[in-house]
Amino acid sequence: MNWDVLIVGAGKIGRMVGVVLESQPEYNVTVADTNEAALAEVAKLGLKTAKVDVTNEEELVAALKDKNAVLSAAPYFLTPAIATGAKKAGTHYFDLTEDVKGTKFVMDLAKDADTAFMPQCGLAPGFVGVAGYHLAKQFDKVEDLSMRVGALPRYPTNALKYNITWSTEGMVNEYCNPCEALVDGKLVEVPPLENLQTFTLNGTDFECFNTSGGLGTLCETLSGHANNVSYRSIRYPGHRDILKILLQDLKLQDRQDLMCEIFNTALPVTKQDTVTVFCTATGTINGKYEEKSFLNVSIPMEVAGKEWTAIQITTAAGVTAAMDLMRTGKLPSKGFVRQEQINLDEFLDNRFGGMFLGKPLETSTATEKAA
Repeated sequence: MNWDVLIVGAGKIGRMVGVVLESQPEYNVTVADTNEAALAEVAKLGLKTAKVDVTNEEELVAALKDKNAVLSAAPYFLTPAIATGAKKAGTHYFDLTEDVKGTKFVMDLAKDADTAFMPQCGLAPGFVGVAGYHLAKQFDKVEDLSMRVGALPRYPTNALKYNITWSTEGMVNEYCNPCEALVDGKLVEVPPLENLQTFTLNGTDFECFNTSGGLGTLCETLSGHANNVSYRSIRYPGHRDILKILLQDLKLQDRQDLMCEIFNTALPVTKQDTVTVFCTATGTINGKYEEKSFLNVSIPMEVAGKEWTAIQITTAAGVTAAMDLMRTGKLPSKGFVRQEQINLDEFLDNRFGGMFLGKPLETSTATEKAA
């Protein structure tokens, strides 16, 4: 069965997802936005576009007519509007948000829905939950599950040792909001930027610390099976201390719009990035205390004749694999669907999910697409 998909958001990630899906004969894509300049850039990639104001429910529902699925690659604060429109249109819903409040809204919306609602389908939350749950379910009892993800520049030069690689609004949001965690078996909220740890991978030093939203629904899923579950963002050493000065001492956490403006003005964009997913679980297996880990490092690669960044590749792989698994009947097609319902082996064996491992994505010709 072929799917017609509406992607809301003509930014870096929306464009990438559109190119990836459109390259396959089973998918027909339209990218929607209100920004005409952004849509013009999308059109240069050979994708269909539509000017749609998603805050206008009637306009959004009309755009979703005859669509099998909608993907929100829009800012997190538009999640409720797009999800509500999807329900009214009877369309499967996917998004990439890390926002906890928005995901809870989608969860409530999905309770009596006739179509599937699957938020948090990107990298973190998203793929990291698939990898983390894959480790956790191998244990009779999990003592600690530590999940760490970093989207970083390969050649940092500034004091923050950071460049813009994805949504600034999403990044600042996860630096400011409380973080869910399991601590001694209880679901709690822990402050962002705390729980600082340092570690070394392949001779490079890193730090990691609490950020919001990366666990998705995993704490709820692992309640009763795991004592401690945490999520931290990976950065180069020193990043966290500067953030605490900016956000807490100078109180820019109360001016997130200004913080985004500062980042967008002062931090250069880079296409030379890397994405690291590093999960570690300890616990008991057949009465023995054991440790298991999952590590994957992604770098930029070419898809459909164009070079894409590592964060674009991994985020697009997360949502397109989830969509493809649902389309082929390997995921539920009704109600709320969690990331941890995806089997890791099926994800990585999927043509889209394989991009995480650097596997090239075969693309269709114009003739195949027309057929």
